[in-house]
Amino acid sequence: MGTIRRTAVVWVALALAVAGAEAQEPEAAQEVYFRAVGEFFDVPSFELEILRDWSLPPDEIPVILFIAQRAGVLPEALVALRRGGESWSRLAETYGVGAPELHVPVPAQTAAGPLTSVYQKFRDLPTSRWREIRLAPGEIVALVNVRLLAETLGVPPAEVLSRAGSTDSFVQLYGELLR
Repeated sequence: MGTIRRTAVVWVALALAVAGAEAQEPEAAQEVYFRAVGEFFDVPSFELEILRDWSLPPDEIPVILFIAQRAGVLPEALVALRRGGESWSRLAETYGVGAPELHVPVPAQTAAGPLTSVYQKFRDLPTSRWREIRLAPGEIVALVNVRLLAETLGVPPAEVLSRAGSTDSFVQLYGELLR
């Protein structure tokens, strides 16, 4: 009976260790994702820590940095407006960051996953009319993250797009594309 108990204790310990490692995996993926965000936007890690402390969804931090850089405003100002209830659509429009700036080129046949309707609009309109395209907040977050993942990982944007709908977040997708 002692051997059976010892074996059971070992199996429980192994199960707990595996569960602990799996719980740490998302945290590790998030750390690697934020390192890539910092490098992509040339932002020091301490500034990223400040942005992370404001408890915004991780996928939105690149959007803050993208709009801030394009518009020449402080990220903190965008965070304050966002936390005050402004949508990404409204902020992008206010600061002149629209569909032309957010567009990520992909081959015409690319399956765009959650961005299929957006890419259909890009295909239907001449580039001179892309400013007319109104993007939903989630589409803005997705376009910025597709650019980030494709450029930091050296993966074609089409591949990022094709896999974007299969994960819960771009942080998770970043981790999967690293493997």
